Amino acid sequence: METPSRPGMPVPDIDYRLAFELAPIGLVLSSNRTMVDCNQRLCEMFGAAREQLVGQSFQLLYPSADEYERTGARIEPILNARGVYADDRVMKRVGGRFQGETFWCHVTGRALNRETPHEAGIWTFEDLSARRPVKAELTAREREVAAHLMGGLTSKEIGRALAISHRTVEIHRARLMRKYRASTTADLVHKLMAG
Repeated sequence: METPSRPGMPVPDIDYRLAFELAPIGLVLSSNRTMVDCNQRLCEMFGAAREQLVGQSFQLLYPSADEYERTGARIEPILNARGVYADDRVMKRVGGRFQGETFWCHVTGRALNRETPHEAGIWTFEDLSARRPVKAELTAREREVAAHLMGGLTSKEIGRALAISHRTVEIHRARLMRKYRASTTADLVHKLMAG
């Protein structure tokens, strides 16, 4: 296969299935929040064989059904408006020696049709555990608040994003500060980023 050296040169034939399969990031094709296909990296990340994931709901990869439902409700209007969505969230390994382990994951998705954003999509998953391990036991809501705090959002912005009051966000932030022994929000964010 020749690589073109200047514009106008022919493009080499590319095996897109092989590129999908061997991509260095987890890839999923979805339909109505069900995994239709996935690549090798995603299987490695979640400790599962392709047969265990294909045909399954994304709920399998979440620490709780509640987080799965809330995330779906939160991302739908953004996918509908922009066609793309990205965030950092805690996910759960489903097999292998780390079965049940939670880890931070950067998730990015594109809806193939903005009118019905969950109908069909392309999703990427990047394991952040080497840079950001989960060290404290957190509730589902604490994980969501933590993810938004790391994104630089204020309590009011987090409240709007999660459809809860900013006072409720502050209660969860205070609990996070106790669990991470942080003296300020900046200290908490630093400790969350470090794990």
